[in-house]
Parts: sequence; C-alpha cells; structure tokens
Amino acid sequence: MKLALYRKYRPKNFSEIIGQETTVLILKNAAIQNKIGHAYIFYGSRGTGKTTTARILAKVLNCKKRQEDSKFSELGEPCNECEICQAIDNNSFLDVVEIDAASNRGIDEIRNLKEGVQTSPSLGKYKIYIIDEVHMLTGAAFNALLKTLEEPPRHAIFILATTEYEKLPSTIISRAQRFLFKKVSALKILEKLKEIKEQENILIDDEALELIARSSEGSLRDAESILDQISSSAQKITLDLVEELIGKSSLKIIDQLTEMILKNDLASSLEYIRKLNDDGYNASQITKDLISYLRKIIVLHVNPKFTDNFQNDFTKEELKRLIDLSKLVNLDKHTVFLKYLIRAYSEIRYSPFSFIPLEIALIENLKQ
Repeated sequence: MKLALYRKYRPKNFSEIIGQETTVLILKNAAIQNKIGHAYIFYGSRGTGKTTTARILAKVLNCKKRQEDSKFSELGEPCNECEICQAIDNNSFLDVVEIDAASNRGIDEIRNLKEGVQTSPSLGKYKIYIIDEVHMLTGAAFNALLKTLEEPPRHAIFILATTEYEKLPSTIISRAQRFLFKKVSALKILEKLKEIKEQENILIDDEALELIARSSEGSLRDAESILDQISSSAQKITLDLVEELIGKSSLKIIDQLTEMILKNDLASSLEYIRKLNDDGYNASQITKDLISYLRKIIVLHVNPKFTDNFQNDFTKEELKRLIDLSKLVNLDKHTVFLKYLIRAYSEIRYSPFSFIPLEIALIENLKQ
C-alpha cells in the first residue's frame, strides 16, 4: 500500500517542523536543559504539527543516544536511529500512548489511563500520554484527569492537543504549559510542496502548486494530502485540473474580479460571474476568497504598513498588486460592500440558487 505523502514527509526532528519556530526553540532549550514540564497543551489549527511535535518530544525524552552521549544531548534532538526512536516512529513503542479523545471521551477511559500512569515505563525513561482532540472529553472525564495532572508520577508526561482551546476547562489549562501552533504561511507550504514535487518526480505547474498551498488555509497536512490526491489523477497536473478537482479558484481569478469591483464596473463583473458559473466554479468558495482578498486590500488602504503582515502569504509581485489595488478603494463604499459579501456568503451556503446572492450584492453596490 502506498504511504500517504503527509506521513512519508512527516518531520522527525524539531528542525524539520515548519512555521512553529518559537515553539520549537522553547521545547529544544527545555530538552537541552532537562527542564521538561509534566503537562503540555498544544493548540491551534488543524494540520499545523501538534501531534507530530508531541511525538518528536516523546522521542527526545526517551532517546537512548541522548541518555548515553552528553554532547549529543546538547542538540535537543532525537537520534532517530536507536530502537526507541524507531519504535516511536512506527507507533509500536509501549511507553508512548496516543488517545483519540473524540472516540474515547468518557470517564472509564480516563480511569484506565490513571491506572496505567502508575506503572513504570517498560523500556523508556518516561511514559508519554498524547491525548488528541482533548476538548472532546466529557466534564466527568476532565475532572478525573485533573487529579492526575496535579500530582503525576515523575515518569509520566501529558501532551494534550486540541483545535478548540477555548473549550478546555480553566482548571486543566492552569496545570499545563501552553503552546500555540499557528497556521503555516502559504509561502512556507509552497516551499515544502516544491521539495516533495522534486523528491516524488511529480509533474505539476508552479501555478497549480501555489493554488494548493493557498487552498490549504495554513494546514501543511491538508496541502500534502491534496497534492497526494491530485498526483494520482493525471501525469501532468495543470492549474485548470487543480481548480476542477478541489473547487478552489486561483488568485488570478479573484484578482481580476476584485479589480472590476473596485473600478465599479458592474457589467463586466456580472459577465465574469456568469462565466465562472458556466465553468462550474463553486459560488461559496469564490465569495469566500473574494471576501478574504478584498479585506486585505481595504486594510492596506487604511494602513500601507500592513504589507509586513501579508508578506508570508504573498510574493513581492502579488503584494505590489495588492498595494496598487488598495489605491482604488473607496473606504465607505467598499466597507459596506464587504458586509454585503459576508451576507451573500451566508445565503449561498443554504441557497439552491448558487451565484444569485453574489450577483445581487454586486448589483446593489455597483449600480450607478
């Protein structure tokens, strides 16, 4: 069976993790100084490396070479060569227990965990408990977990991963070190996809790769999964093929539509929307992308210094284009139009009429 790209290219060292530099630096320094906490909360968007980082930390704490070689331990990285590191990579190491709280959310599961925590590690130095989607635990389960987090055995370390941090009880949050995993910038995702493209000899246009990187919405795992899916659909992957398969629109399409809107060209905008509809584009996605793009342009109109905030998501040429478009902004008019677009997006999601809410938003705001 073919190994999925996101698994094949999963980072094995802290240095390979993309987009989480601050978190990686803190964890590496903690490992070097042997100042590891007993509980961590890794929270943030999906596909940003929370579980992967947890596994790497588990390897660092149990790596045999780190325990035997003082110079190597100063690197704060696992060796990935000893039997423990390899067992953790293969999900066969008994002292690393991964629990999916989405399907094991009750008090009985946590009681079983509490009993297992008391036993010493069988092979490694520490027992690591990685609880994914921890926010799914019931209230009773959280209460049962709380006591263990307060007074854990010295050999036990808990890593709680979640995409919904706000759902965690404050009593749990206060007993753990917390690390935010940010969305990965589109440019960094694109760099990684280009590396995979070269390694796998995938024939794909650069524009198609860029669309995959942007459509992943900051999730490297999603981008790798999309590339994996599309690479098996054709020998040569083009931008048109990616647009068709994933239902996303390229930046060029949104850019052209936005320029028409900013120039108050109602006729051209409606004709362009009709063409997109005829070509089978998803009205909801087009509207969502338009909202995101226009919002950035309006922000740059208000404060041009915000280019620094967008430089990880756009190339220099694309940023220059954003700045040029921002000069066409009528702040009062286009702020109101943005509100109409948000309303249209909400209506499109539940409407059988596809592009009509977007067309109405254009007509109401671009009419002379």
